[in-house]
Amino acid sequence: MYPAPFRYHRPASLGEAIQMLSALGESAKPLAGGQTLIPILKLRMDEPTDLVDITHLPDLRHTVERDGWIEIGALSPHGWVAKSDIAASIPIVKDCAGGIADVQVRSRGTIGGSISAADPSGDWPTLLRTLDAEVLCSGPDGNRAIPVQDFNTAAYTTALAVGELVVGVRFKRPRAGSAGSYIAYKKSAAAFPVCSVGIQLTLDPGSVCRDVRIVLGGVGPTARRAMQAEAELRGKTLSDSLWARAADAASAIAEPNSDARGTAEFKHSLLRGLLLKSAHTAMYRCANASIEGSHVYG
Repeated sequence: MYPAPFRYHRPASLGEAIQMLSALGESAKPLAGGQTLIPILKLRMDEPTDLVDITHLPDLRHTVERDGWIEIGALSPHGWVAKSDIAASIPIVKDCAGGIADVQVRSRGTIGGSISAADPSGDWPTLLRTLDAEVLCSGPDGNRAIPVQDFNTAAYTTALAVGELVVGVRFKRPRAGSAGSYIAYKKSAAAFPVCSVGIQLTLDPGSVCRDVRIVLGGVGPTARRAMQAEAELRGKTLSDSLWARAADAASAIAEPNSDARGTAEFKHSLLRGLLLKSAHTAMYRCANASIEGSHVYG
């Protein structure tokens, strides 16, 4: 199917893009890599009257670290982020960025476009919530930073105002003794995850859990933090049985739907397995082991 007719605009600056989107109203959409938006248009899931091409805006493709914050520009392609110094030093970022779809999508799709789409199965929203990130936005009323858990308000819905754009994301560098892992189950490389798990773990000597953050993707309209599962682990010496209890607690809060990718029962079982696999990787990384992350494919 072909997209509905639309008008095409190519602003020369971020300010001009915001001005255009504000003037054109809710029927206008920004276009970056197009790896999410173009399929939506071709399926006519949305029929905007105008597309504002922000692909070539300067200063929105970067990874920088300042004042303890790591910032990734909105127009940074997934594959580019996966090869960055940030991903090399924080493996959970590489797990996510390097496992999105295939090489073609990773070379064009952007982090800003991905989180703006707010797909319930998207990789970045789950990963960014695991890192307690903020979404940096710029609009006609100025700049603001939105906690990622408040940015995706429902499936395919965000807190962005009319004329507002995502310009980047930022998160604190994980503390010493901390490491994470992000794992997704996918039917094929090009598919969105059926479900996913992100874990960020901080250990004290003797494998005692000082802190942990567990986030589930594909289990509801937005990524979901498994706080009861975290409580099972925090302050305790980690063991297989303790992780099993945490996996049960995480599965209990999941509300996946049965669909063509599997039944709800299958997805609950899948989440348990992904959590245990992610936990294994995170613990070894806390011990400074170099483990290459990998997704699970059906």
